[in-house]
Amino acid sequence: MENQEICISLRGITKSFGSLKVLKGIDLDIAKGEVVSIVGPSGAGKTTLLQIAGTLDTADSGSVVINGTDVSRLGESAMARFRNRQIGFVFQFHQLLPEFTALENVMIPALIAGSSRKAARSRAEELLAFMGLSERADHKPAELSGGEKQRVAVARALVNKPAVVLADEPSGSLDTANKEELHALFFRLRDEMGQTFVIVTHDEQLAATTDRTIHMKDGMVMQVPSPQIAIDEK
Repeated sequence: MENQEICISLRGITKSFGSLKVLKGIDLDIAKGEVVSIVGPSGAGKTTLLQIAGTLDTADSGSVVINGTDVSRLGESAMARFRNRQIGFVFQFHQLLPEFTALENVMIPALIAGSSRKAARSRAEELLAFMGLSERADHKPAELSGGEKQRVAVARALVNKPAVVLADEPSGSLDTANKEELHALFFRLRDEMGQTFVIVTHDEQLAATTDRTIHMKDGMVMQVPSPQIAIDEK
């Protein structure tokens, strides 16, 4: 972990739903600029851990520090502002708003964060161009292919220049060609923008290409290779 700036630090994370212990004391650090995959069987606690890391859910105990901020100490409104500015999300089924164009969908988080409409539009256009979607900017989700919708979702996740993008099965609904394109995009974003990604996936091909693969089973982390070693080996 030496010489690595830490983006996310999780310590002692536990979570239960009723009598079911889903997370049993998770300790995990993610370095800035890493692309990390979290893998494991269904029920291992992967998505629950991602939701806690993304402040969408709260742990029963433990701490979540993102970009130097202990988010467990934030009030509800401060947490919402922090989430909007510092965390991007990509979901399996993109979750685009159907009544808005691709450009408008990407702009929305920036507008919520207080950006002017001009600044939000400029940033959204820049990201859509990076994604190769400039000509699709005025199309609504129903007019886009699955791969295009997911690239719009990635652009939306990046619009506020977040500390980290959390992705839950981001390629799970895509065909092979679009899946490979999306995976390549994650690494291009890391290489060109320094973006950090934490990806929950069942896709062995994606997991094999990430800087580190975190294995979970029965609510525990089974293997945690060092970020320093993982990055140096790339």
